[in-house]
Amino acid sequence: MKLKTVSWKKLQETLPSSGKQLIAQQTEDTLVVYQAFRPAIANYAVEHQAFGGNAYSYDRMSWIKPNFLWMMYRCGWAAKEGQERVLAIHLPKTFFEKVLSQAVPSSYKPGLFPEMDAWQAALQSSDVRLQWDPDHGPNDNKLERRAIQLGLRGSILKEFGLRQIVAMEDITDFVKEQHRVLQRDPMALLVPEESVYPLEDTVIRNTIDLR
Repeated sequence: MKLKTVSWKKLQETLPSSGKQLIAQQTEDTLVVYQAFRPAIANYAVEHQAFGGNAYSYDRMSWIKPNFLWMMYRCGWAAKEGQERVLAIHLPKTFFEKVLSQAVPSSYKPGLFPEMDAWQAALQSSDVRLQWDPDHGPNDNKLERRAIQLGLRGSILKEFGLRQIVAMEDITDFVKEQHRVLQRDPMALLVPEESVYPLEDTVIRNTIDLR
């Protein structure tokens, strides 16, 4: 497994406890996002290191999540129907920032748009949708911190799925193993090592609304 791991207890000591935070495993040039799919989609994706095949559709919106435990909350630790396989997808930071720069919030933000009609027009024209949701701990408990997820469609989804993936790995075995660890001894839980992604670019910061 390419992911670097750390104890959940140790990781919490390094992360902010509140606010809108983009948290991810990252290197100098890459960042990891997660998706969960049914086996037919995951098998093709891992084999080809790209998304496609008869089971996958580029006509739908597909959501990516940089935060591991937020993904675990959404997929039920790979137990929910249609989300039985969890993929870790390594992307160039340059592409990820392109995605962020095109993001439009799923709900109206008066500080970002002068009126609702302007937001609705932006939402319709953009291929990237953004949501801030309550982050979750390993036992599905809500945290004060907010986690980001990004919905991709259209040309940006095709660029993501066909051309921008640096590496993709199936981490389902790790997910299930750590879920068993969680049930026995939560303090022994291992998770991917993550840190706050700096959002210093003014355009990106304003677009995704960190207030």
